[in-house]
Amino acid sequence: MDLEGVVRSHPIKKDSWKTLLTLAYQSLGVVYGDLSTSPLYVYKSTFAEDIHHSETNEEIYGVLSFVFWTLTLIPLVKYVFIVLRADDNGEGGTFALYSLLSRHARVSSLPNCQLADEELSEYTKDGVVSTSNSAFGSSLKSTLEKHRVLQKVLLILALIGTCMVIGDGVLTPAISVFSAVSGLELSMSKEQHRYVEVPVACVILIFLFALQHYGTHRVGFLFAPVVITWLFCISSIGVYNIFRWNPRVYQALSPYYMYKFLKKTQKGGWMSLGGILLCMTGSEAMFADLGHFSQLSIKIAFTFVVYPSLILAYMGQAAYLSEHHVIQSDYRIGFYESVPEKIRWPVLAIAILAAVVGSQAIITGTFSIIKQCSSLGCFPRVKIIHTSSKIHGQIYIPEINWTLMLLCLAVTIGFRDTKSMGNASGLAVITVMLVTTCLMSLVIVLCWHKSIFLAICFILFFGSIEALYFSASLIKFREGAWVPIALSFIFLVVMYVWHYGTFKKYEFDVQNKVSINWLLSLGPTLGIVRVRGIGLIHTELVSGIPAIFSHFVTNLPAFHQVVVFLCIKSVPVPHVGPEERFLVGRVGPKEYRLYRCIARYGYRDVHKDDIEFERDLVCSIAEFIRSERPECDVSLEKLEDDEKMTVVGTSSSNLDGIRMSVDDADFSEMASTSELQEIRPTEKPKKRVRFVVPESPQIDREAVEELQELMEAREAGMAFILGHSYVKAKRGSNLMKKLVINVGYDFLRRNFRGPTYALSIPHASTLEVGMVYHV
Repeated sequence: MDLEGVVRSHPIKKDSWKTLLTLAYQSLGVVYGDLSTSPLYVYKSTFAEDIHHSETNEEIYGVLSFVFWTLTLIPLVKYVFIVLRADDNGEGGTFALYSLLSRHARVSSLPNCQLADEELSEYTKDGVVSTSNSAFGSSLKSTLEKHRVLQKVLLILALIGTCMVIGDGVLTPAISVFSAVSGLELSMSKEQHRYVEVPVACVILIFLFALQHYGTHRVGFLFAPVVITWLFCISSIGVYNIFRWNPRVYQALSPYYMYKFLKKTQKGGWMSLGGILLCMTGSEAMFADLGHFSQLSIKIAFTFVVYPSLILAYMGQAAYLSEHHVIQSDYRIGFYESVPEKIRWPVLAIAILAAVVGSQAIITGTFSIIKQCSSLGCFPRVKIIHTSSKIHGQIYIPEINWTLMLLCLAVTIGFRDTKSMGNASGLAVITVMLVTTCLMSLVIVLCWHKSIFLAICFILFFGSIEALYFSASLIKFREGAWVPIALSFIFLVVMYVWHYGTFKKYEFDVQNKVSINWLLSLGPTLGIVRVRGIGLIHTELVSGIPAIFSHFVTNLPAFHQVVVFLCIKSVPVPHVGPEERFLVGRVGPKEYRLYRCIARYGYRDVHKDDIEFERDLVCSIAEFIRSERPECDVSLEKLEDDEKMTVVGTSSSNLDGIRMSVDDADFSEMASTSELQEIRPTEKPKKRVRFVVPESPQIDREAVEELQELMEAREAGMAFILGHSYVKAKRGSNLMKKLVINVGYDFLRRNFRGPTYALSIPHASTLEVGMVYHV
């Protein structure tokens, strides 16, 4: 589920047919593995208990009619033709919808947003900053922006959908692998089969999760052929069964059979909808994986390959069952009973491979969505390993991987049957779809600027269908549906506690930041000895002086000659271009040599390694010094503390900007293509650093001296000053706040990882200072 941006540089309109078909082919292995394996367990889960297969065939025809219209209305009409259009600059998924809404209505969960962020190219695409055309849209927008309670409700709604996706990451591998392995039941007795099926499924699951560390790029090329082979098998078997057993089964596609089904089965038929909805399992992946491919490629793959294959497979199973009413036992009503005996073993092998591919998709998708949550401040920091140097979207999170494996094994061993797993998986799937429907109705009004009538029609039509399935799943609470609720509740508590604690910590920083007048009273030396080197003080603040800096100045006898207040923050867009990465400005007068640098990342961006980031950081400050003007022009952003911030790109994106050479770097080739002048230090240190700047008539003597100091400071080395915060609820807080801050947030802070930028910094160059935050 996580092949990143295969052709991000090729917009849909410019895609050649060859590229488009290649993307559609690749999407079959990445997007549709889960959806394509649903025929393994849909009929088995539906007929598990609530209804029974009878001689009249009304039950099987009714189930087939429900499956056909469900696949047509939800995956095909809702997702392919409507939801896929609601992309966030090419990205999809629950958090992409929330990000899109948060930019249109300014209800972002990120506390340190700036007006400068709204000028990012991806922020302003598709008229994001434009006002709604309808009076209701404008009223709804202002209401959301004014009421914090509504903003929290919107955030919790997005988090519920996200938590259910994570829960699906536990349940989908379990039910897919278990159902594929259940084909062994036809070659042994039920007593023997019971002792073989669970161990085999567990071994396959352990093998699957153990391979995650190596990434999917080494075997990813096999995913599409496996899924295509599987789709060919089930559609061919479906066509064979239709002509062999019941060519008139197509009549069951009429909606009339749904009415007959419900009229006959009544409550049992309604409860069996919890099994029928499993035919939609994996539909959300079409939207979640939108950023990995393109809208048109996903539409082509589903409409012309996946959809007809699934319909033929379900029709074939129904045709076989319509002529086989006497079945030895209920557990044999599954998929493999309709497979011709001569090819059952090959089909079993392909089914297991397809189940592994489908499980792989949801596992890597879970990694991806947790990374997004962490970037947007809604999940504790975790270790993210990039398993592919070429495809940066392929990631591996060790803590999450082993947690998913243990939970998956617990579900498999605990339930041991498709019925309970189906009840659990069904509730997770339909909840995510309901959340998507609710958020989409807001997108229609706030982002697409359509009438409220269209939004109401959308939520009533699709919401009523999904609510029917949701009620049928929720009624199975004691028979397995409690699992996704319990898992989602745990993840939701973790996410909300982390978000709340982070937000309160930022509020404390804002309320206790130091006045600029205090800084000016100290003078350029700050009242202490300024030694060579660059001091990087990390802070979440985007303006003002953090309280931790006053702590340093009053307690340390010396400090660095160049001080940079570094803020690494996420913005509510998928990607920030390298040319817009940094915002750089001054804190105080020039002679103080205090700078602020804000590094901005999108929720799907990859953070660079420390060496490359250091180089870009220093170059961005040098470029700011070179291009700084005494007057204020249109490229400068004025912030609340009268700081002027300039947008500066990374050194790789700014070919006409300053370059930095360390040690023996050779710039002879660059000098031959453009006239450059070098600023060198007056003495040759052990670690030689040079700034190479384009010849510019505007550069003045003060700027040259400032660049000289920056270069000397860089040669002396960089020190990272990190605040080690202890967050406590202030006196007089209510019991709930004390539990959340003193117990919940403190536990998460102690047991999860520190800031990502501090993971690989040498301890010799790191200074941690503890502070107690009373929030």
